[in-house]
Parts: sequence; structure tokens; C-alpha cells
Amino acid sequence: MLNILRRISLATALLLVMPITVWLTGWHWQPGASDLKLKLFFAVTETVTRPWGTLTSLLISAWVLWCLRFRLKPALVLLAIMNVTIIAGQYTGSLIKNQVQEARPYVVWLEQHHGIDERVFYQQTRTERSAMVNRLLVDEPTVPGWLKRHWAFETGFAFPSGHTLFAASWALLAVGLLWPRKRYLTLAIIFGWASAVMASRLLLGMHWPRDLVMATVVAAVWVSVATWLAQRFCGPLTLPPVEQKEVQERNNGL
Repeated sequence: MLNILRRISLATALLLVMPITVWLTGWHWQPGASDLKLKLFFAVTETVTRPWGTLTSLLISAWVLWCLRFRLKPALVLLAIMNVTIIAGQYTGSLIKNQVQEARPYVVWLEQHHGIDERVFYQQTRTERSAMVNRLLVDEPTVPGWLKRHWAFETGFAFPSGHTLFAASWALLAVGLLWPRKRYLTLAIIFGWASAVMASRLLLGMHWPRDLVMATVVAAVWVSVATWLAQRFCGPLTLPPVEQKEVQERNNGL
């Protein structure tokens, strides 16, 4: 368990570098960034947004199982552990959101520039909030149409970030499960994707840096438990002897 906590803690610290740095610099979101850059980050954020998040989970689950090559029964157990972890993280995030009830950056901006009251905004149903966003932004030139639609779709509270919870959970699961197998390229790709998702939530006006920090910490707690369960019930996460021998032979040949 100690080794699991060490690698999850290190990976968590790496994920936290960006949001904590942004937080400490006092950066505040404002509309008007490059449309092309925003579209690229929007494409990244859509890999987590319903319904594409389900496909993302399936793809990462399949790749992790392929990397570990467990037998059928432990593979099915691991599949359940991974996806229950993702779902548990989302429910935890929703519970915290409903308790803290923090407004999103774009809602604060609407309050400052379009005269709405954020408390009144969040007292309405989601459908009513979406209609209000569409109505207020119909002639707003600084916000592209696709971002207006994204805001109208995402009208919930901000703290913590559900997208970050999803992406950070998968990134930390990859570290917990695949680091002992030395799947470093896979880890780099998943970490890069997770970091891009986190950055997208800031650049699209959806979250504050503290939302990302809290989401990453919650993800780390759930993933630590999940990795221990995987090791306990699915088998060793380290390289099997045959693969260890192959790696050693490759290293000796260099």
C-alpha cells in the first residue's frame, strides 16, 4: 500500500502544478481568447462531456486491460473497479457541488456584464438557466456560438470540476496500475490528455483553479483505494517473470 500511495501522491502533485500555479498568479478568465485555440481545447473537453465520456472510459479501460493482460475473471473485476471508481468520483463531486454551490466563472461574468443575479440564476431549473444563457448571449460578439451552446449545456455549480475529476481519475488510475509495468509512453499520453482537459476548463470559463485542485485531490483518494483493491483482488501489478526477462534481455542488448 505504501508504494501505491507514493506513486499516486507523486502523480497527483504533478497534476496540481498547473492549477496551483495559475491560482497563485491571480489569473482570471475573460472571454475573447483566440477562437482556434479555444476550439482545440473545446475538442479536448468534449472527450469528457456526455456522451463522449462513456466512449473515453471504454477506450482507456480496454487499453489498461490489454497492457495488464490479466485472465478473464480478474480482468472483469478490474474493469468493474476502474469504472466504479470513476462513477464514485462523479457522485462525490456532485455532492460537494450541491453543498458549496459556487458559481462558474462565466456566470460571474454574466453578472458583471449582463446584470443578472447569480443567486437568482441558480435558483432556477437547469432548463430555465439554459434559456437565460441563450437569451443573454444572443447578440454577444465576444463569445463564439459554439461556446454559448456549451455554457447553456453546462449550467451547474463549479466546485469541484467534474471534468477534472474524470480525467484526473483516469490519469491516476493509469499510474497506479501501469507504472509497475513500465508503460511510460501510455502514462505520458494519458497525463497529457488529462492536463489538457484541466486547462480547457479554465480557458472555456467553466472553472476556477481551486475547482481543479479539489477535483484532483478527490480523484487521488478514490484511485488510491481502487489501486489497492486491484492489487488485492486482481493479482500483482508488477511485471510477470517472463516479461521481466524480456525487458532485461532488451536492456542488455543496448
